[in-house]
Amino acid sequence: MSTLNRLVLWNIDHTLVDVGRVTRDAYAEAFKRTTGRGLVRLAPTAGRTESEIIFETLAFNDIVTTDDHLPAFMAALADAFAARRADLEKHGRVLAGAREALAALARVPGVVQSVLTGSVRPNATLKLTALGLADHLDLDSGGYETGVYSKAALLEIARARAAERHGAPFPESATVYIADSPRDVQAAHIAGSPIVAVATGSATEAELRAAGADTVLATLQDTTAVVEAAASLTRL
Repeated sequence: MSTLNRLVLWNIDHTLVDVGRVTRDAYAEAFKRTTGRGLVRLAPTAGRTESEIIFETLAFNDIVTTDDHLPAFMAALADAFAARRADLEKHGRVLAGAREALAALARVPGVVQSVLTGSVRPNATLKLTALGLADHLDLDSGGYETGVYSKAALLEIARARAAERHGAPFPESATVYIADSPRDVQAAHIAGSPIVAVATGSATEAELRAAGADTVLATLQDTTAVVEAAASLTRL
């Protein structure tokens, strides 16, 4: 099959990589720059967009938000990540099987791979490039935090971007999302696309099944299982 007709969208944090230490440090710096105060408590991050994390973090730390907080915090967060590329390379890690899964799916005829993430694009791109995972991903087709849309809406945006870039339709049934949290499962359901959930984040396999994931894998280490799951859910 030579035409581009299947879209695989990857979540980044806790699906492909673990950069939690750098994320916490960057949020602390961005919080200080935005509010003038030290960060006491960071909101949960699993399956959330940056804007959700920021607003909840501000609330947890008794900051009364204004319209200026979100854009200022996002800009500060992008700067904080950019200043930590060396830390990403040193302390970040590629999760087991992620590199091999990306390479294997890249060899499947007709597949386009991109990302669907709650991170702003500069941070998402930096995480992937710093850890050497960008080669098999069409990052221009991705769905990224914008401060406006939910993850479900971002999935739809990614499908539209991929279609425009590659001159081929990517309907709901031909798009599969690979992610690690029940909130990601919910987003895929809302957007009408199947999801492969991997228990590499904070959720267990049982929790991911209970959330309604189409396929649940313990990790990405079984490359054949990852490719077969994506194939079966999109009828490759």
